[in-house]
Amino acid sequence: MEKPFDGQIALVTGASRGIGAASAEWLAEHGAHVVAVARTVGGLEDLDDRIKAKGGQATLAPMDVTDEAAMAHLCRSIHDRWGRADIWVHSAIHVSALTPAPHITAKDLDKVIATNIRALSRLVAFVEPLIAPAPKPQAVFFDDDWDDKYAGAYGLSKAAQRALIGSWQAETAKFPLSVHMLRPAPMPTAVRARFYPGEDKSKLAHPRDEAARLLPVLLG
Repeated sequence: MEKPFDGQIALVTGASRGIGAASAEWLAEHGAHVVAVARTVGGLEDLDDRIKAKGGQATLAPMDVTDEAAMAHLCRSIHDRWGRADIWVHSAIHVSALTPAPHITAKDLDKVIATNIRALSRLVAFVEPLIAPAPKPQAVFFDDDWDDKYAGAYGLSKAAQRALIGSWQAETAKFPLSVHMLRPAPMPTAVRARFYPGEDKSKLAHPRDEAARLLPVLLG
């Protein structure tokens, strides 16, 4: 099997499940050494087992993306060990409980802001200089269209993400850095279950299939 990312370092934030885990597996299968970040140690260990079973390599980094000091230290550690990263895939997200707009609590609002807006913004600042030296630096984000009724807190955070990522795309349009905003088909993830409880999961796409469909954009 051809391994186009052989020798490359791929940082995956939110790698323990869903499209993040599937992306980490796909990148490892194609030769990348994956640095997998997530809070769930068990999920990371399961990911590592799957990657190693297919002959891939991963470094596990169990930490919360909202911990700015930890993420800054991780990026510095990647630089010290490998000199750079080549690819960043971000799928870490927080989804608050479905709530009518007038009843959104300060706690829920603070959580989505901390994870979906502030952490993402700080990660862009930390990761950009880490991947910029790569011959073909790339960053990948995932979008969805679930900012519907009762999802005001989540929806406003996704709108902020789109604005930030869109700005970064425009700012880097003439640079080697490629910033991708991809939209997976509906998948049976814990995030989606918040919006569609009781949904027939057999009709949904598997994250591995979506990673295989979407991530070849990195080969372009």
